[in-house]
Amino acid sequence: MPEHDLKELLDPVIQIAYQAGKEIMEVYDAGFSIENKSDQTPVTEADIAANRVIEDGLKTLTPHLPILTEETKPTPYSIRQSWPRYWLIDPLDGTREFIKRNGEFTVNIALIDGEESVLGVVYAPVIGVLYYAAKGQGAYKKESTNVPQEIHVRETCAKKTVVACGRSHPTSKIKAFLQNIGEYELVRVGSALKSCLVAEGKADLYARLGPTSEWDTAAAQCVVEEAGGAITDTNMQRLRYNTKEDLLNPHFFVAGDLSIKWSDYL
Repeated sequence: MPEHDLKELLDPVIQIAYQAGKEIMEVYDAGFSIENKSDQTPVTEADIAANRVIEDGLKTLTPHLPILTEETKPTPYSIRQSWPRYWLIDPLDGTREFIKRNGEFTVNIALIDGEESVLGVVYAPVIGVLYYAAKGQGAYKKESTNVPQEIHVRETCAKKTVVACGRSHPTSKIKAFLQNIGEYELVRVGSALKSCLVAEGKADLYARLGPTSEWDTAAAQCVVEEAGGAITDTNMQRLRYNTKEDLLNPHFFVAGDLSIKWSDYL
C-alpha cells in the first residue's frame, strides 16, 4: 500500500480512536456492569460502545475494507485468507485494567496489508496518551494537547534490562526467563502500553509468554517497528497476521536492541 495513502489515513483513524475513547470514558465515569464472554474473558458496555464507534467510523472512511474486531464473530479463514488488507481492532485492550479502574487500557486500531501491520493507533483515554505510526512515516507520541513527538526505541539495552510487564503476578515461565537475563528492573503497566514503553525507549523489553490474540499486538507492532524495534516470536521471527484459522499469537518478545537474541534466555 503506498505510503502517501497511509499518511492520509492516519489523522481520520486517530479521530476515530479519540471518539471511541470518549465513549469509553462516559461508561468509565458513570459505572458499568461486567459480563463474561464464551472464553470467560470479561466484557463491559464500554467494549461494545467503542467497537460500534470504530466500526461505524472505519466503514465510512474505507467502505471497501473488511474489519476484524475482538467484539464480533471472527470471519472464517476461508474468507479472510483472500483479504489483501483489512482493519484489525481491539476496541478496549485491557478490559481487566478498565474494571480495576487504573486507567491502563487502550483503544487499538491497526491496518493489516498482506501479513503486516502498516498503520497503528494506540490511545489511552484516561491518561490522555496517543501513540501512532504508519509504515515509512516514523512513530509518534502525543500527550493531551502537546505537539506530537517522534519516538525511538533504546537501541542499546541498558546494563540493567528494563522490562515492561503486566500488573498480574508473573508466571513461572516469566520468572525463569527474568532470572536468566541477569540484572533487570520491572516496569508494570497494562494493555498495549507495555509495547509502547519499548517503542519510546522507556523499557528495553516486553516478553509475553502466554496467550494473546492478533488484535492485542497489531497496532502496537507498527508503532514499535517504526520506532526502530521489533515484535518477534520466540524463534526471533517477526509476528505476522492472518496466516491461519485461529487468531492466537505465538509467545513473543517486544525489543529495542535488535542485536540481542532474547530466545537464548528462555
